Amino acid sequence: MKRFPCHWSLPRLAQRFLRGVVLALLLGLVAGNTGCSIKRLAINQLGDALSNGGGSFATDDDPDLIRAAAPFSLKLMESLLVESPQHRELLQALASGFTQYAYAFAALPADELEEKDLAAANAGHARAKRLYLRARNYGLRGLAVKHPDFEKLLRASPTAVRVTTKADVHLLYWTAVSWAAGISLSKDNPDAIADLPLAAALMDRALALDSGFDHGAIHSFLITFELARPGAGPDAVAKARQHFARAVELSGGNQAGPFVALAESVALQQQNAAEFKALLDQALAVKVDARPEWRLVNTLMQRRAAWLLARIDDLILPALPPETAKPK
Repeated sequence: MKRFPCHWSLPRLAQRFLRGVVLALLLGLVAGNTGCSIKRLAINQLGDALSNGGGSFATDDDPDLIRAAAPFSLKLMESLLVESPQHRELLQALASGFTQYAYAFAALPADELEEKDLAAANAGHARAKRLYLRARNYGLRGLAVKHPDFEKLLRASPTAVRVTTKADVHLLYWTAVSWAAGISLSKDNPDAIADLPLAAALMDRALALDSGFDHGAIHSFLITFELARPGAGPDAVAKARQHFARAVELSGGNQAGPFVALAESVALQQQNAAEFKALLDQALAVKVDARPEWRLVNTLMQRRAAWLLARIDDLILPALPPETAKPK
């Protein structure tokens, strides 16, 4: 995951919630037997407002504040979804919101704990996996609103993704990201690993429908995924580098995520210390205020870059000395 565009401003959210409740109560008083439909209308209107609100979370520069605030928004949307279970925009927002929360506030902190407290790190990764799977389920439900039995058909044949259209790209992307992320934390579960081609099918379909989605989000994800996808061939690294170049182009070089992704996947795999350091330095050089809507995600990715740089001696093995020529 290389975005954290959570779209809920708490003061604005509270105002909309109160307006929705008042509207439901007032209309319910005069509507008589139509009260249930009026209530549903109010809930749907509030759901629309929550899932399409402002970007105050994404523009924040304090990840700890967002970590504390985001669960309220997510749980409020879940409570609205109970009343309106086919609300596609809420399902979409929950799929993206839980994916991003899992990555930023469960998976990344767990990674940093591994060397200090393995038990706590394992607990953090287990929590992240649960949140990823919750996000995946919301995404699949969202896709099924317009495409009934979508998951069943997908499991029968990955070619079922062909029913989706450009209007589904947001859901395809976040469902694939959460699914793949959950699988990455389930390496001891063969059944989970067997689902990886399904996540790949969703992401490949999203790429085919809208390769420029969200300023290169799909390409950013594929930087890492090309090396892990089923049937990855000898050209996987070349493909990852192509996705990196496209992600940087589409984001104007204003996102730290692609640089961190290439460093962690390709440079680390190839044990290329010079490239590893150069990429992370580029991530740290991104100006977080240049694009306010990416301020939070860049802050998080720069924290990751600094943490990786501090561990370079542990991650990159020293080069072996050249063999001394044997005397004839």
